[in-house]
Amino acid sequence: MGHLTRRTFTAVAAGAAIGSLALTRAGAASPGGGGTPDPAADPGPRAAWRPEGELRGVWIASVNNGDWPSKPGLSADQVRSELRALLDDAARWNLNAVFLQVRPTADAFWPSPHEPWSAWLTGVQGADPGWDPLAFAVEEAHARGLALHAWFNPYRIANHDDPARLAADHPARRNPEWVVRYGGGLYYNPGIPAVRRFTQDAMIHAAENYAIDGVHWDDYFYPYPVAGEEFDDAETYAEYGGDFDSLADWRRNNVNLLVREMHERVKAVRPDLAFGISPFGVWRNRGTDPAGSDTRSLQAYDELFADTRGWVRNGWMDYVVPQLYWHIGLAAADYAKLVPWWSEVCAGTGVRLIVGEAMYKVGDAAQPDAWQDPAELSRHLTLAAEDPEVTGHVFFAASQVKADPLGAMWRVYEDHYR
Repeated sequence: MGHLTRRTFTAVAAGAAIGSLALTRAGAASPGGGGTPDPAADPGPRAAWRPEGELRGVWIASVNNGDWPSKPGLSADQVRSELRALLDDAARWNLNAVFLQVRPTADAFWPSPHEPWSAWLTGVQGADPGWDPLAFAVEEAHARGLALHAWFNPYRIANHDDPARLAADHPARRNPEWVVRYGGGLYYNPGIPAVRRFTQDAMIHAAENYAIDGVHWDDYFYPYPVAGEEFDDAETYAEYGGDFDSLADWRRNNVNLLVREMHERVKAVRPDLAFGISPFGVWRNRGTDPAGSDTRSLQAYDELFADTRGWVRNGWMDYVVPQLYWHIGLAAADYAKLVPWWSEVCAGTGVRLIVGEAMYKVGDAAQPDAWQDPAELSRHLTLAAEDPEVTGHVFFAASQVKADPLGAMWRVYEDHYR
C-alpha cells in the first residue's frame, strides 16, 4: 500500500472500521526579511486562545503542497499572495485561528539551524528562498486577528524511501542509524533517545524565535500500519527496551516521553504558549477496553502506540483536537458518540477539547450520502454546542474551506459563526 496522507488515511480507516491549530512588527524579521524575530515583541491575538473563548480554526497543509504553497518553486511574491488569500478567507468566515504546517517532512518553513528548507516551498530541499515564510505568516495572521499555531510533524522524514534524495546535509543522512524505512516512506526511529531530543530541538526553535500562538502536532507518531510490513526497530528495542514487557508498551512509552517532555519544554520557553495535538479520533474500542469508545475502528493506542487518552488525563497538553472525521450515525465511528466520549476524557483535566472536522469529505462522490448533504457539518457544530467541554472546531483543510463545497461552510457560517 502506498503512503497514506492525513486525509486519505482517515477515509481508508473509516472504511476498514466499517469492515471490522508571530506578530513581529517590532522585530528584525519583516514580512520579506530573514532576521530573527523577538518572540516577546508582541503577544499577538491571545483573545483567540483564551480558555473561555470559542476557537474557530482551519488547518493549512504544506505537505504534498496540499493547501500552500500550491506547488513548489513559486516566487516569493506568489507564495506570499497565496497565503494572504487563505488568511483572508479564514477571516471572511469569521474564524480566529489557523494551524499552519511549517515542518511537514523533517524540513522547515523558517531558517532552522537544525533542518533544511522544505522542498514543498522551494522545489529543492535545502534551497534558501531568501525570506522567512513563518515570520511573514505570523505577521499576516495577527494583522487579521487570527492566532497562528505552528503545526509540526514529529517523526516523518519523507514520503519516499530513498535517503539519497534528501538534502546532502540532512540530519537523516548524517545519522542513518536514526532512520527506518516503512511503507514507502522514511521515519525517525522514536525509540532512540537522541532522536527524541533532536526532534524536540528542531520544533522548539520556532517557539523560541517566533511569536506563534501554539505548538501543534498532528496524528503521526509511529506510522499508520501497512499490511504485510513491520516497523524495523527490533535492535533499538533490544538496546533500550529492557524495562518493558512488550514492544508495544515500550513504543507507547517512547511517544509518552516525546509528548510529556515537549509540553515541559514549551512551558519553559513561554508559559503562555499553547501546546496541542490532533490525534486520530479513536483511542481504543470498547470491545478492546471498557474505557474505550463505542466504535469499531483502528485504535491509536494499539496501532499508532499513541495513548491519546492518557496524555489528556495526565495534562500533558493544553488542548486536544481529535480528528472526528466521521458523520453522525456511522455505525463504526459515530460522531455523535465520539464527541461525548472525548468530553468525558477531558472533563476535569484542564485540557481544552476542540473538535477536528472533515470539510474535505463534503461533496466527495466517494463518501457516503451524509457527506452529500450541505448541512452535515453544521449539524456537527449544533450537536457539539450542547456539550460544555467542546470549545471550538478546526476544519481540514484550507483549500476545501475556501472552495466551500455544496455551500457547507456557508451553512456553518450562517448557523454558527455570523
